[in-house]
Amino acid sequence: MLDGIRVLDVATLAAAPLAATYLGEFGADVIKVEQPQGGDPIRKWGAQKDGVGLMWKSIGRNKKAITLDLRTEEGRELMRGLAAKSDVVVVNTRPHTLRKWELDYERLSADNPGLIMLHITGYGLGGPKSDQPGFGTLGEAMSGFAHVTGQPDGPPTLPPFMLADGVASLNAAYAVMMALYHRDVHGGGGQLIDINLIDPLSRLLEQSVLMYDQLGIIQQRNGNRWDISAPRNTYETKDGRWLAMSGSAPTVALRAFRAIGRADLADDPDFSDPQRRLERAAETDKVVADWVITQTLEDALAVFDRESVAAAPVYDSSQLIDDEHLRDRGVYVNVPDSELDDMRVQAPVPRFSGVEGKVSHLGPKLGEHTNEVLTDVLGLGRGAIDDLRARGII
Repeated sequence: MLDGIRVLDVATLAAAPLAATYLGEFGADVIKVEQPQGGDPIRKWGAQKDGVGLMWKSIGRNKKAITLDLRTEEGRELMRGLAAKSDVVVVNTRPHTLRKWELDYERLSADNPGLIMLHITGYGLGGPKSDQPGFGTLGEAMSGFAHVTGQPDGPPTLPPFMLADGVASLNAAYAVMMALYHRDVHGGGGQLIDINLIDPLSRLLEQSVLMYDQLGIIQQRNGNRWDISAPRNTYETKDGRWLAMSGSAPTVALRAFRAIGRADLADDPDFSDPQRRLERAAETDKVVADWVITQTLEDALAVFDRESVAAAPVYDSSQLIDDEHLRDRGVYVNVPDSELDDMRVQAPVPRFSGVEGKVSHLGPKLGEHTNEVLTDVLGLGRGAIDDLRARGII
């Protein structure tokens, strides 16, 4: 789908490189630019096997890896040359550093007016915090997520995965596609796309702001419950497993009552009316929990499936990859790799009727494609490349 689109991924860690990864899964030619000394820190981030970063192997999928020392003018000039021949440049460097290096959008677009630059930062390109460093943890805190997550008597709770980065990366990927459409279909020229780690996650939490704005209510932590529907929780089964169930649709909640042998509640105005049931959410949850604990997970799910109640098992990673439904859909694929032999990663998520996304290879070694890219894209000869390497520019 994206054949012919060249993406220069000059970013580090998670959000911005992830956006480039999504584009690469559907055919974009993604060139990953890293510092010669160590490369992207995500190579050493999280779980390792024999010194190889597992997260890097996934985020670096389908990318060509080159090195350029952007702290040198020669490295920056090579970067400008690549940007002049690219459709998209992805960065997450602080704005003042890009300006100092003359790698900002104003400078690069002077050579390439159709250039789309995606700039992801902690706080965005405007405002008093725009030049401060930021990570997903801060976005999860400032977006309001941590405040509403956790048990009522517990502390604000952060997710054990890169939530803010992930949400920002998805916003970024579709923003790039809109900018490409605007440029290529409407002749609208290039764009500078400004995305931070707070706004995208805040958008998903907007109801808490709406409640405060219109009702003066500040949403509080409420465990697994949600103040828009009941029952809605995780429930332990007789065999020590857990299932999640949601009664978000009024008809589903009534079916749940009938499924667990409490048809009387489906006819009781205090439980059949969604708003009145919210006032008795704790009692509603207890009714469901008291029934689920008498069932094995398999038996409880069989009842809920038969009665069309929205319920699902709570999986750990081993159960996730062994699920029959997910296996049938090919959600996880094994990809050969020169360093790990092979590794199972999640396949591209969007599914199209005519074209498939693919994982052609996992994250390459540092600088693995430097010679290829500098030769094919910039036309440098072997002697020039050897000289750059000897002087530490690449």
